[in-house]
Amino acid sequence: MTLTNQNIEQLLEQCTLGNQRAQMEVYNRYYKAMYNTAYRIVKDSAEAEDVMQDSFLAAFTKLGNLKEKVTFGSWLKRIVVNNSIYHYNQNSKYNDVPLDDVIYKVEDNSGVPENYEFTTLKARQVMDTMKELKDSYRVSLTLHLVEGYDYEEISDIMNISYANCRTTISRAKESLRQKLQPKAEY
Repeated sequence: MTLTNQNIEQLLEQCTLGNQRAQMEVYNRYYKAMYNTAYRIVKDSAEAEDVMQDSFLAAFTKLGNLKEKVTFGSWLKRIVVNNSIYHYNQNSKYNDVPLDDVIYKVEDNSGVPENYEFTTLKARQVMDTMKELKDSYRVSLTLHLVEGYDYEEISDIMNISYANCRTTISRAKESLRQKLQPKAEY
């Protein structure tokens, strides 16, 4: 059986044994999603690439600590998010990068809805508006709405209380709504 046909548990077993081809296959399966996750937080393409590489290295180094191999994707994503937040907080410059620089790839165009361009325009407008939010709002909304983390996970990641997390996300949503409202009236 070739590496590309193996399930993730089999690949991870080979990775723990030091099989570099298996590590490359795991990397190829996850790198796009992890890059996009890192990019949405650090807002810099080169830094997102560094965060992603560091995260994969950490994951492969600590793979023996992972109890259930089935959860590898979410475990890796948690590493990427934590590293991204750390790098973002350490970075003293905050340059805005156009949303067009984010890698989006549609694998199958047959499922593209009729109103794809309108939906994409609205999504782009929301993402651009999110950049205008203060950092804690932007990061919390990204983790919640884009990455799909729940309040408890976000409170752990951001090192804030559960109640503070809920309040921050609620205020972030309201701030986003207020910023989007004038744009929707056009």
